[in-house]
Amino acid sequence: MSRLTRNSLMLAVFLLADKGLAIVRQLIIARQFTFSKELDAFNVANNIPDLLFALISGGALAIAFIPVLTEVLTKQGRDDSWALFSRIANLAFLVTALLAVIVGALADPLVRSPQFGVAPGFTEPQKEVVVSLMRWNLVATLIFSISGLIMAGLQANQHFFLPALAPILYNVGQIFGALVLSPSQGYVILGIRLPALGLGVHGLVYGVILGAVLHLAIQIPGLVRYKFRWIPHLGLNTAPVRQVMRVMGPRLVTMLFVQLTFIWRDHLASYLPTGSVSSLTYGWMIMQVPETVIGTAIGIAILPTLSEMVARGAWDEFKASIERAVRVLVAITIPVAVVLILGLRPLLALAFKLDTGTTDLLLWTSRAFLAGLTGQCLMEIAIRTFYARQEPVPPLITAGINLGVYMLISSLLYQPLGAPGIGLADCLAFTSQALLLLFLLNKRLMSKVTSGGTLLRGLAAGIAAGLAAWLVISLSGERLAGLLGSVAGMALGAVVAVPIVWRELRVLVRL
Repeated sequence: MSRLTRNSLMLAVFLLADKGLAIVRQLIIARQFTFSKELDAFNVANNIPDLLFALISGGALAIAFIPVLTEVLTKQGRDDSWALFSRIANLAFLVTALLAVIVGALADPLVRSPQFGVAPGFTEPQKEVVVSLMRWNLVATLIFSISGLIMAGLQANQHFFLPALAPILYNVGQIFGALVLSPSQGYVILGIRLPALGLGVHGLVYGVILGAVLHLAIQIPGLVRYKFRWIPHLGLNTAPVRQVMRVMGPRLVTMLFVQLTFIWRDHLASYLPTGSVSSLTYGWMIMQVPETVIGTAIGIAILPTLSEMVARGAWDEFKASIERAVRVLVAITIPVAVVLILGLRPLLALAFKLDTGTTDLLLWTSRAFLAGLTGQCLMEIAIRTFYARQEPVPPLITAGINLGVYMLISSLLYQPLGAPGIGLADCLAFTSQALLLLFLLNKRLMSKVTSGGTLLRGLAAGIAAGLAAWLVISLSGERLAGLLGSVAGMALGAVVAVPIVWRELRVLVRL
C-alpha cells in the first residue's frame, strides 16, 4: 500500500469509531430528550459557536494552514515550521477570545431577531434556553481554537494518529455529559448504576466542554514528540504568516458561506413542526457516517501529500493522485448511498425508538441527505486541491454560489416537503459545487482529471446493489423481523456491487 492509502485507512478506522461513538451519544440524547423543544434548542444553540470554530481554527485555518506549513517544513525544516505554527496559534486564540466575548454579549439578539436570528420561530422559553446554551458553548470554542490547530500542525508532519484519536475523546466527554450530568436518574451499565446530577440539557453542554478539554489534552504528546517550542509572538510582518493570511482571508469567507447554510437550515426549520430541527441534525449526522469514513478520511490524508507535490512542482503526480481519489470515491459512494437509502428504516426504528410519524420524518430527511453523498465526498477532494495549490479564490466563489442556490431551493421546498425538502436542497447545492470545482480545476491543469468509465460503473453498481437490496427487503417482510431482512439486503447489495467496481477498489490500495 502507498503511504496515502495507509493513512487513509487508518483515518477511516478512527473516524468510523468516532462516528460510532457519536451515534451512541446521539441515541442516548434522543432517547433521553426525544425530539423535543429542549433538544431542538440544544441543537440550534451550537450554530454560532460552530461558526466561530469553523472560521478560526476548524475548516478555515486547517485547510489554509497545512499547505503553507508543509511548504515551510519541506524547504526550511521543522524549527521554522513550529515557529510559524506558534504565531498562527497565538493569533487564532486572541481572535477567538475577542469574538467569543462579542457573541456572548449579543447572544440574545442573535437568537431572537426575526430577520437574522437562529431561532426566531421558537417559543420564548426555548429562546431563553438557546441563549444560555450558546454562551456556554463558547467556552468549548475557545479551547478548540488551539486544539483544532494542533491537529493541522501534526497532520502537516504526516502524523495522523493522535489527531484521529482526539475526536473520539471529544465524544467520550459528551457521552459523560449525557449519561451522568444530564439525567435525573442514573443509567445502569454492566450492573453499575451511574450517578446522575440532573442538570438537564445544560449537562449536555458541560459534556461538550469536557470533550473539548480531552480533545486538546490527547494531542499534547504529539507536540512533545515533534519537539514543538512555543514562541510568544504574532509575527504579522513575517513572510510565512503573511502567506497564511493571504490564503486564510478568502477561506474565512468561504467557511462563513458554508456555516450560513446550517444557520439558514435551522432558521427555516424553526417554523416547521417540533422535531424538524432535530431531524435535520440527525439526518445530517447519519449521512456524515459514510461521508466521513470514505470522503473525509481520504481528504485529510491527501492534503499534506498534495501540498508536498505542489512544493516540489510534481504536477503529474498531483493530477494522478487526484484522479485516483475521485475514481475511488465515485465507485464506492454511489452503491453505498443506494443501499443505505433502501435499508435504513428498520435501523432508525430500532435505534431511536420514536413514534411512526417521527421515524418517517427522520427517514426521509436522512434519505435526502444521502442522495448527496457522492457530491459531499467529492467536495472533500475538490476543495483541497485548490488549497494545496494555495488558490483560495475558486472555493470562495463556488461557496458563494452554493449558498445562493441552497437558500433559493430550500426556500421553495421547505414548506411543501418539510425537513426532507431542506435536505434535498443540500444535496443539489453541494453536489453542484463539487462538480463546478472539478471543472475549474481541469481548466488549470495541463492534463485533465477524468473519471474514465468509473461514473458508468458506479451507476451500474448502484442499480445492481439497489435491486438486490430491494428484492431481499421486499421478500423478507415480517418473516425476518424487518431489521434482519434490511441488513441482509444491504449486505447482498454490497456484495453485488463489488465485482462491478473492482477496478476502482484495486486503485484504493495505491492512492
